[in-house]
Amino acid sequence: MTGPKQFKVGIIGYGLSAKVFHIPFVALTETLVLHSIVQRAPAAGNSAPADFPELVHHTSAAALLADAAVDVVIVSTPPQTHFSLARDALRAGKHVLVEKPFVPTAAEADELAALAREVGRVLCVYQNRRWDSDFLTIQQLLRDGALGRVVEFETHFDRLRPDRPSTWKGTLGMDAGGGVLYDLGTHLLDQVFVLFGMPSSVSAKFVNQRDGRLVSGVGADEQPDSISAVLSYAATGTLVHVRSAVVSVEARQLRFWVRGSRASYHKTGLDPQEDQLRAGGKATDAGFGKEDESRYGRLSVVGDGGQVEDRVCPTVKPETYRRFYGMFAKAVASGSEDDVPVPATQAAQVLRIIEAVRESARTGRDVAPK
Repeated sequence: MTGPKQFKVGIIGYGLSAKVFHIPFVALTETLVLHSIVQRAPAAGNSAPADFPELVHHTSAAALLADAAVDVVIVSTPPQTHFSLARDALRAGKHVLVEKPFVPTAAEADELAALAREVGRVLCVYQNRRWDSDFLTIQQLLRDGALGRVVEFETHFDRLRPDRPSTWKGTLGMDAGGGVLYDLGTHLLDQVFVLFGMPSSVSAKFVNQRDGRLVSGVGADEQPDSISAVLSYAATGTLVHVRSAVVSVEARQLRFWVRGSRASYHKTGLDPQEDQLRAGGKATDAGFGKEDESRYGRLSVVGDGGQVEDRVCPTVKPETYRRFYGMFAKAVASGSEDDVPVPATQAAQVLRIIEAVRESARTGRDVAPK
């Protein structure tokens, strides 16, 4: 008796994302088998051939895409390369998973989504933070109606980072998918989209907090390090505040603050999975993804008499990022876009929000996503 069909996976890029977020989870997914890696310039201490001598290795993406044995391609390279690599992989008949930020523009996302349908392959975007335990907790609160009608929603990625990163995150312009809006902002806006859908309008400001100045984000040398945006939902009156800052001196950084007609939820700190993985932890470790009780959020609930009671709100049991890969593997096996955990069409909608954020910061006006 044979088991389920296995699909061979090739990874383009051998940076942190490939090493921490993809290779370990491919290894834990029953129907996916790591087959090959593209690393342009292996070096001592950073060599895919040395780390995985049993695999097939290439120094160019073209060589991997020409390999008929490869069924699935993971694109884990800087964002300005994503469109061409994903396009070429789809044309080569591969299923494709693309790291976030997906591509720089909604038009490119639409083109790739249409191509995937044309060639009959699945195309997925790696928005792993849909499986953060604090975000899953908010989804549970909303499903249960515990918060009532949401009037304000705040989502933050704030840090104290006085030095600009030397990677693409600090050097690549926004037109190429670089900077905080496409890096951390993509996560924040994707979660907002999952919860509330498309906003009716967006108002935004870009700031270089390290330099202490507002910027429009349109100059060739301008790459804002911090963003503040308000997404308005006219049908419900809900306001969503999206913020990412690099000058935030806090012992416990605010992550979520959700105000509803029945209760408010307040949460500090980040989901622990990334830190655990970066520290060498494995998704199979006991307690992986489980938040310490001292990091639980707070729920303030209004009682029948109008008094407000503050209580601990336990974080839900983590599904962890393994859940994403399980769903992606199912989509590869079925070939159905309906099974894709983060389809390109949804990523295109998030990019339309990003483009409205950029236009608002440039013009100083409210902008409706198109």
